[in-house]
Amino acid sequence: MHEHTEEMSALADRIIRTARDRVELDPIPLEHPKTSDELDELCGETITPAGIGGDRALDLYNEVLSPASLSVDFTRYLSFVPAAPTEAAVLFDLIVGASSTYGGSWLEGAGSVWAENQALDWLRQVAGMPEGAGGVFVPGGTIGNLSAMVAARHDANERRGADRPARWAFLASKESHSSVKAACQVMDADVILVDTGDDRRMHGPEVAAALAEHGDRVCAVVATSGTTNLGLIDDLTSIADVCEEAGVWLHVDGAYGGAGLASERTRPLFDGLGRADSFIVDPHKWLFAPFDCCALLYKDPAKAQAIHAQHAGYLAFLDAYGDWNPSDFAIHLTRRVRGLPFWFSLATYGTDAYAAAVDATLDLTAAAAERIEAADHLELAHPPSLSVVAFRRKGWDGAQYQAWTEQAMAKGLAFVTPSRLDKQPIFRFCFVNPRTSTDEIDQILADMA
Repeated sequence: MHEHTEEMSALADRIIRTARDRVELDPIPLEHPKTSDELDELCGETITPAGIGGDRALDLYNEVLSPASLSVDFTRYLSFVPAAPTEAAVLFDLIVGASSTYGGSWLEGAGSVWAENQALDWLRQVAGMPEGAGGVFVPGGTIGNLSAMVAARHDANERRGADRPARWAFLASKESHSSVKAACQVMDADVILVDTGDDRRMHGPEVAAALAEHGDRVCAVVATSGTTNLGLIDDLTSIADVCEEAGVWLHVDGAYGGAGLASERTRPLFDGLGRADSFIVDPHKWLFAPFDCCALLYKDPAKAQAIHAQHAGYLAFLDAYGDWNPSDFAIHLTRRVRGLPFWFSLATYGTDAYAAAVDATLDLTAAAAERIEAADHLELAHPPSLSVVAFRRKGWDGAQYQAWTEQAMAKGLAFVTPSRLDKQPIFRFCFVNPRTSTDEIDQILADMA
């Protein structure tokens, strides 16, 4: 099984050709899910004592399994937060998988970790964080938020000592991502939701009021730079003022929206971000990397290392070798070098190309909003923010929103799912794919007439 054979060489050629064909596929189809029973019938037993062979397994993937999985890089996949990885990033991901590089320690992955740190430092610079800030790539925003919140709690424990509360709490906006509440559940902590202003953003005065009421048990404030539903950015400057005065950790969740830092057009919206104690952004969303890739940055990485570094007899040699072990900065030990495809893409195309790609999606956002405002059957539900456009189909109830979504998916037109705003159904477009065209937007909106 571990020997290289002529049969395996032929299979390798097929696999590489399949990967290249997928990268070069144009147009990319949406595809459609199947039920478990349907897949059972089409595939039969695949895990057997003797194996079914690589050619048969690849045939099943190409003919059944892949078409039963939605293509998130389909140009009319506009739900949730899609993905649009560059060709360079996708192709380099093949090398990452083939290289078997351990990315948890400097000793074992120095070259790869150095490259990841180059990509992290670009993010540090556009975020305005100070020199010396750094961190690690983790699987996604949920683990990024959790890791940062654990570091914040440990820092509060160290500062408060015996005076710490029996149960810590985190302040977060009512518009914050569900992963913040999930992290608190994992940590056995409370989340205190802060009221937002009329603009649905969290502001410093509301944070100050919440700290005045709950401050003795608050170990961190979690702000958002790009809410999933509407793309809104909290008032980071006023929140940072309050946190610095109170001596409270500020974490900023920019899993989706933080990519807007790549463009000079939207970078001013993030003023104050550089003062955060920790920050996340997912390159696998709007920064054109493959799944799974979240960048987690700390203003003072030593504070994260103090709680996340694992110590054991068999790890002692790693601890003594090198000064930057990625496993020290988040909830993990074993890790693949998931930041390398992002680094390779940045190095290949340059940061100007990234800015242009983000700008292209901002142009799509503006074009979609203009068309919605001009359409008799549609209306904007909220002013567009970053690359999200939320809108209503006049006269439709929730069932009609759902029915249209299912029909559009079934015929391969689009993947645009309903969301809710103020308990009422809406549609939302989230543009992260620069290859989406205004003609495609027109097709979708006309189909809703």
